[in-house]
Amino acid sequence: MLVDAPSSVSFNKLRKRLIRNVRQAVEDFAMVAHEAAEEGAKPRWLVALSGGKDSYGLLALLMDLQWRGLLPVDLIACNLDQGQPNFPKHILPDFLTKHGVPHRIEYRNTYSVVTEKVPENATYCALCSRLRRGHLYRIAREEGCQALVLGHHREDILETFFLNFFHGGRLAAMPPKLLNDEGDVMVLRPLAYCAEEDLARFAEALKFPIIPCDLCGSQDGLQRNAMKAMIADIERRMPGRKETMIRALANTRPSHLLDRSLFDFANLVPLTDKA
Repeated sequence: MLVDAPSSVSFNKLRKRLIRNVRQAVEDFAMVAHEAAEEGAKPRWLVALSGGKDSYGLLALLMDLQWRGLLPVDLIACNLDQGQPNFPKHILPDFLTKHGVPHRIEYRNTYSVVTEKVPENATYCALCSRLRRGHLYRIAREEGCQALVLGHHREDILETFFLNFFHGGRLAAMPPKLLNDEGDVMVLRPLAYCAEEDLARFAEALKFPIIPCDLCGSQDGLQRNAMKAMIADIERRMPGRKETMIRALANTRPSHLLDRSLFDFANLVPLTDKA
């Protein structure tokens, strides 16, 4: 997939940085079981491919690591065609076949379900995402995959944190590793440390055939866009804050928060004078 990659110094630096970020996330969150790697039993990962820059980048970086012998897993790409109007059905199959990527294309008309259930002028994204995730779990089971791999990056995680913080009343983000509710499929996000800007430059350099995510016309006015703008403004005013914030999510102090389920405040008492 990276055969036609530019040979420039700037691209090589970008590629190495992204590879390093993915390797670090895979290692930090134990995405590949050491026991399986040692025994030579390769896990099988289903890589969700939407046609956006992030999922293309995810697949390319995982295949690069796989080719280098640094990721002992088998990969299968999967696109779920949800029946959005004007979706170009040929682009992903042609791309994956050209690059010899094992893949599965599945058609499920969830778009009609979403448009029927969601009120007029409301955004489709939440219900659309839930329906898509359910089908991907099913496909992962059918394909014998232990993990569903998603292309969420650093900014996605930060935006989700602030959405929960401002609108959900909880401290939560997108974990890089998560077990689904049924307990049989792991959800992995190897791009957790990757910057969206780097992924955009990577996709542009490799000329991925991008499919826009606004085919359904339901993207305007999302609260997530407000979070994205806020985080971008913070980064402009104080460069490096995104990196600081993502590190903060891995450095929590329950005793310095207000969650009584995480810290036993009731039994926190001064030491008695034993003199």
